[in-house]
Amino acid sequence: MTDATASSTVRSRLERALRATLDGEVAFDDYSRHLFSRDASMYSIMPLGVVFPRHADDVVAAVKAAGELGVPILPRGAGTSLAGQTVGPGLVLDLSRHLHRIIDIDPVARTALVEPGVVQDQLNQAAAAHGLMFGPDTSTSNRATIGGMIGNNSAGSGSLTFGMTIDHVRALDVVLSDGSRARFEPVDEAERKRRAAAPTLAGRIYRDLSTLVTGNEKTITAGMPAFWRRACGYRLDRLVGFGPDNRFDLAKFVVGAEGTLVVVTRALVDLVPRPRHTVFAVGHFTSTPAAISATMDALSCEPHQVELMDRTILDLSRQKIEYAELGNILVGDPDALLFVSFTGDDEAELAAKVDRLAALWQRNGHGYHTLRAIEPAEQAALLKVRKSSLGLLMAAGESTRRPLAFMEDTAVDPARLAEYTARLTDILDEHQLKAGFYGHCSVGCLHVRPFVDVTEPDEVAKMRAVAEEVKDLVIAYGGVNSSEHGDGLARSEFNREIFGDELYEAMREVKRIFDPGALMNPGKIVDASPMTENLRDRDALPPAGPLTTTLRFDVVGGMRGAADRCMNIGLCRKSTAGVMCPSYIATRSEEHSTRGRANALVKALSEADPHTALGGERLHGILDLCLMCKACKSECPMGVDMAALKAETLAHHHEVHGIPLRSRLFASIRTVNRIGSATAPLSNLLGRLGFLRRFVERALGITAARPLPKFERVNLLRWFRRRQPAPSNSGTLTWLADSFTTFTEPHIGRAAIELLERAGWRVELAAGGCCGRASLSKGLVDDAKRKASALVTSLAAGTSPIVGAEPSCVFMLTDEHAALLPGSPAVHAVGERVGQVEQLLGEAIDAGRLRLRTDSWLNGRRILFHGHCHQKAEVGTAAALALLRRIPGAQVMEVDAGCCGMAGSFGFESEHYEMSLAVGRDRLFPMLDAEPEDTVVAATGVSCRQQIFHGAGRTAWHPVELIRETLA
Repeated sequence: MTDATASSTVRSRLERALRATLDGEVAFDDYSRHLFSRDASMYSIMPLGVVFPRHADDVVAAVKAAGELGVPILPRGAGTSLAGQTVGPGLVLDLSRHLHRIIDIDPVARTALVEPGVVQDQLNQAAAAHGLMFGPDTSTSNRATIGGMIGNNSAGSGSLTFGMTIDHVRALDVVLSDGSRARFEPVDEAERKRRAAAPTLAGRIYRDLSTLVTGNEKTITAGMPAFWRRACGYRLDRLVGFGPDNRFDLAKFVVGAEGTLVVVTRALVDLVPRPRHTVFAVGHFTSTPAAISATMDALSCEPHQVELMDRTILDLSRQKIEYAELGNILVGDPDALLFVSFTGDDEAELAAKVDRLAALWQRNGHGYHTLRAIEPAEQAALLKVRKSSLGLLMAAGESTRRPLAFMEDTAVDPARLAEYTARLTDILDEHQLKAGFYGHCSVGCLHVRPFVDVTEPDEVAKMRAVAEEVKDLVIAYGGVNSSEHGDGLARSEFNREIFGDELYEAMREVKRIFDPGALMNPGKIVDASPMTENLRDRDALPPAGPLTTTLRFDVVGGMRGAADRCMNIGLCRKSTAGVMCPSYIATRSEEHSTRGRANALVKALSEADPHTALGGERLHGILDLCLMCKACKSECPMGVDMAALKAETLAHHHEVHGIPLRSRLFASIRTVNRIGSATAPLSNLLGRLGFLRRFVERALGITAARPLPKFERVNLLRWFRRRQPAPSNSGTLTWLADSFTTFTEPHIGRAAIELLERAGWRVELAAGGCCGRASLSKGLVDDAKRKASALVTSLAAGTSPIVGAEPSCVFMLTDEHAALLPGSPAVHAVGERVGQVEQLLGEAIDAGRLRLRTDSWLNGRRILFHGHCHQKAEVGTAAALALLRRIPGAQVMEVDAGCCGMAGSFGFESEHYEMSLAVGRDRLFPMLDAEPEDTVVAATGVSCRQQIFHGAGRTAWHPVELIRETLA
């Protein structure tokens, strides 16, 4: 029997055993395995299969089944590990999908009992009600799981105050390598001996580990790096000195073990008081070394954190609408920033600390400006960019030349950081490597990521040489090689040199005690492969096969290159803020995240016949729940545009399988709406007669549960032809008569045109056809191309600004038309003319051309605004909010509720109806339900207004309607 046959046999037997015993899902298909072959590191290893345990019993069953067949086990949380801890052969246990309950919060004891899949921000939101929080503050807090933080011993920007995860773990329920269960907690010597007497693997651990520690105390004390902030090796130092006066604490010992010793199924963790106030001093510097040199002055003021960000990240933030606000508040053009925060309960005292630091920096010649950010609103832009530094730096990569994490987690005493960084920079310069710098100066930790192309053998050799030189340098400075991102595949190889032979052998014995069969995430911490094996870009997939696409993808590698920009940092797995990714938020399934879909596409596009692979049903299922909201284009730091990728994939799927009738119908929505308007009110019977709705559902798959839009006989086109135009003195303006509001909500267009004419514009109606949005969303790319060409041709003859009411149609002119009609001068010219009606009306109000009443019914009312996803992705919601805030006496709030879930035709499709509502129920509907009845709801998108009415029972106004209501 060949190795391949044996592996296939084991895989089949394991899959059968797991399906027979687990309540959770079991996935052994090639796509699922590929999705879990990657994390946020530079590595990729194909697992044997993936399971999604629903409870601890599932974890036990999975470990036992794998152990019986000699298959390794790999527990995994969010899969955001940077050193390759969460990739490996064997069976992956995704503990994030179902094991995410907060079981209890005890505000008196200041503890939380949680399952390993609980996300840090999720825990902090729950703890905030008691004035508490989980201390370690990672930049990935919106997707990092507590289980992953325990496995990694995560720290974050506040470690100067709160330490590391190891300092906050009280007790753990774990599954051992033989499938037995144990509870790890601090125990006195009598209890340790009692547990050690048990004839179980847990008993052996208590016996043999204590003997190992006792016999190697001097080695452990001498061999452990002196610097406190470390996430490397096994924490034998935490057991030294156990006995009558010191408890034996296995809970803390296994923190940072990277899943190589146990699988955590439940954790009791400490919580800390949540500071009432946080203030920032943001130093502006002309160079990165200058910023680092200012660290000690900052530390003398007793800060909560001192964070560095260099020009590379600052420049990248200015290029993304999601992060561009930071550039608006900085002074001059700094080469580096130092963020220094102070926390406490007395805001005046904290502000005085900011002033003291600013004066100290000025006196000592550090920096040229200190920005004071006292209020949360002033800090939002700073924090958003700081938390996204990794992703922004990743975005600077091109094709396979990426900023890689192989020597980026060192830490030294902050007093020596400037000197150490200078030596580190010399190493990079000697090897002619460019790198981005950011990190935690307060604890001497810098994340330095050189740009390397591992498909080039010389580059791989250079990477290894740099890693070894940096390892030697950090040892010379008394620092640590892994300070918060762990050992994984990137640094475990060097642990013998880091710890010395004797201590390293003791750590190998730890592994043998806990895991005699070496099946728990093998090859991490001890007995590791060389760091240059299993490199994602070099080893994982063959070169892309030939493929002709209709859309243009402006990246190296075309469509595969566009998908492969994903570096798996997992921002698309966040669930408490922003839009991305609505279907993941609803399902918590990796394949329904932007990351999962991008990786699935990379696999398909790496097949010998990518065209056929794009038509595959498994891939179609993975992409099916993508709402094409475009949030990933702006919120993903790498700008992975899944909407465009899905549209192109659907086009290939149609070529293989044919175009469904329903897709043709939705793609022809302008024609459908025009006919519906022309035949109204008769056409509206379809929406009111139940038997007709049920027939349409059976025939076309359009759900009978959702109300259909009402066609208006006097549509915008008829009204416009019949009206008497107002005098104009501000020039000509083109109004885009979109395919939706024109025929079903013409009152919106009327309100806008009346306002624009009152402001002095002469309005022309662009009613020449559909923009192609509906066709593109259904994968009819050629049809979208024809419609785009016709509309662009009709608009190109003019020179006036172009505005409209429906963001998905307006911004089609600035974005997708360029991909559909590459190289067209007319597309560029038309796109340059596109503006926002909200901005024009706001300017007219400020100039006095529009006057608003102070006694309107909106005076004193609260207006809750929900922006359209495409609007957020392309230009943001600032103009719409600013317009609404001009209404005298109105209190305007933007609701951070993500995507409404409607997504055009998606919410009308029978198989997607429940998912559409589930997305709305996540945040939007509860936020609306919590509002008083007299709160006014505003939304720019036609789909958003439909969803809000159907799912929350509220009528939503377009902002221009509310301005028209207040017009004097």
